[in-house]
Amino acid sequence: MPPIGKTALVPVAILLAINAGSALMTDSTESLPEPMSRDWHYHPDLPLADSSVFRWPPDPRFLGRWVGRNWLMLSERVMMVGLAVFCWWVFYPSLETAQSVAIGWIVQVWAVNLGLMIAVAGGLHWYFCIRKGQGKALKFDRREQATGNRLWNFADQVHDNVFWSLVSGVTQLSAFQCLTMWMMANGYAPTITLASNPVWFVAALVLLPIWSAFHFYWVHRLLHVPVLYRHVHSLHHRNVNVGPWSGFSMHPVEHLLYLSSLAVHWIVASHPIHLIFHVIYLGPGAAMTHTGYEDLLIRDKRRLALGTFYHQLHHRYYECNYGNQEMPWDRWFGTFHDGSEEGTRVTRARKKRMHRGA
Repeated sequence: MPPIGKTALVPVAILLAINAGSALMTDSTESLPEPMSRDWHYHPDLPLADSSVFRWPPDPRFLGRWVGRNWLMLSERVMMVGLAVFCWWVFYPSLETAQSVAIGWIVQVWAVNLGLMIAVAGGLHWYFCIRKGQGKALKFDRREQATGNRLWNFADQVHDNVFWSLVSGVTQLSAFQCLTMWMMANGYAPTITLASNPVWFVAALVLLPIWSAFHFYWVHRLLHVPVLYRHVHSLHHRNVNVGPWSGFSMHPVEHLLYLSSLAVHWIVASHPIHLIFHVIYLGPGAAMTHTGYEDLLIRDKRRLALGTFYHQLHHRYYECNYGNQEMPWDRWFGTFHDGSEEGTRVTRARKKRMHRGA
């Protein structure tokens, strides 16, 4: 197994930091939308356009803009890669440590993941829901997080979401990560370094979210089979009005299926940086995509894309938009809701057919 040195990754971290800082200084003149309709406090222009990178015929200019938006300026993905590099360098145990099973480094991985989840989900919840840092600007649903409702454990939506995210979510996320690190350390999972294969090292960072989206679509479809929905996935779908803690709040069986995306590292060559990026993308990243807001505003300018109306439609109407808006699966397999009244009618009819007699 080739040695996995950390010094080769320092330039990557520096470049990411410089790039993110430059992007943050970019000014935007986009005007902010007014409240939209009786159904939504805010929504983007409808019907939703096809923003998939796989749309046909191919559009090189659109693909170039997609790469630039996601990888050449401040974005969720750039931030996650930068965080992965930093955490591997500073907080996580080395692969040499992970060669033998020991409680010390396993607890270390769990503690780092717990801290990341609390910092990201808790920080976003504090900013949007407690401090109300941007009020309701770009907020999809006009309602606040639910309290005093016995639908939730502890009769509180946030407390319920925190419980499932940390107790089941972080524990299973850490278990997958520890097993994968042990496999990498002992040669059971293939590994690479930036020096040994720089092209694949960079390509894997771009491809991992695409793989995760493909895996998520089919796992998500499975979870909407009526028996699994009723006993498993309904726990997550209690969050019609989502908040940062909603994203990773799932039944333990759903966590197991959702996090099985990490098993790709058992068969495809990767580096611990890829694994940690994947862990952050699936765990804390879920909080970023479930803020209930479309973008983070700084001085009334859009600075960071967060949640999407595409997935918000799924949380309200259930049997639609199982994937994400950048991937084509919903359009290809007839489960796309474009936000129109006709889309709502079709989705409700599909839901009625699926759950008839369940």
